[in-house]
Amino acid sequence: MTTAATPEATASRILVRGIHLDLTPALHEAALAKAEHLLGHAARIDRIRIDLELDKTHSAPVHFIAKGRLEIRGDDLLASADSEDAYKSLDLLVAKLDELLRRQHQKRINTRNDPRLKAPEVLHGDK
Repeated sequence: MTTAATPEATASRILVRGIHLDLTPALHEAALAKAEHLLGHAARIDRIRIDLELDKTHSAPVHFIAKGRLEIRGDDLLASADSEDAYKSLDLLVAKLDELLRRQHQKRINTRNDPRLKAPEVLHGDK
């Protein structure tokens, strides 16, 4: 029997931070909603950290960089995305993190089912 996670428990696993910008409530809620979408894919995620950064060093007047870190068992997954719109940067970041989760899951499945990695039949007692 599985129980649904409470919003408080879900929110405690998601960290959203603004660097060189003040997060508006709408942008913060959008980041939380996207992160909750990632939590729905994999129960192995311990924490999601999303940093939205305003970068004024590029030639464009406004440039946003979204950085994400999925803390899971094993190696953490890192990604970043940038664009001239904060919401678009967030969307691109979540798409990259989702793809990284898919790749890692597929790699785990392929490794687990690889016949070359299984013990020989002699060890199992079958002849």
